[in-house]
Amino acid sequence: MTTFHELPLEERLALVRLGTSHYSRQLSLIDNADFDEPTNLAGWTRSHVIAHVAYNAIAICNLIHWANTGEETPMYSSPGARNEEIAYGATLIPDALRNLHEHSVARLDVAWRDSSAESWSHEVLTAQGRTVPASETLWMRSREVWIHAVDLGAVASFGNIPTVILETLAAEITQKWAGQGVGEGLVLVDESSRTRYAAAPAAAGESETVISGSLAGIVRYAAGRGVEGVTVESGEVPEPPRWL
Repeated sequence: MTTFHELPLEERLALVRLGTSHYSRQLSLIDNADFDEPTNLAGWTRSHVIAHVAYNAIAICNLIHWANTGEETPMYSSPGARNEEIAYGATLIPDALRNLHEHSVARLDVAWRDSSAESWSHEVLTAQGRTVPASETLWMRSREVWIHAVDLGAVASFGNIPTVILETLAAEITQKWAGQGVGEGLVLVDESSRTRYAAAPAAAGESETVISGSLAGIVRYAAGRGVEGVTVESGEVPEPPRWL
């Protein structure tokens, strides 16, 4: 299996730009009057999602500036700044949110376009405290636009997400569960390829909990977007551990 991270830089750029166009299309399908409708993210309306995705683009611009100039520029000014921005953005009128989205998308694309070949390998620090090469921002942004396009609740589904991104998400999410010591014995199985994505091994004397479904279905489940479309060998499908 080839992951997103193993693709050539130009292919990764193409996938994140495709995801951005897909997200923008979903946003265009939503009427202004429906921006305050709830989403499948607890406590968040569509306005919250739109504000978050826009401010995330600006935050990633900070990391690209850091990589290009060597000037330390964190994603957010403080640990609480991200949530404060989202809360503020959710109060903006729909047209202001649309403008914020368009501005942030254009700004980020220019930042990537103007980055030097060397800067992609320069290390930056994410909001979660991970030190990563600047090229990791392509994956960070891909996750945002492809998943949140579904969260907007227009017509997008996890089935619209490219296979390489779904496979990378399935591996990443289960690996994060294992690293956090959660999801013991939980295994996701892609029914079409029979690929298994396992979290931490089951405790001694305990059996695995195998969640089966299409690749899109198991990633939807793992990302905390519902249990529809997946099955478990016995009993009810358990709620997945938190991912991010």
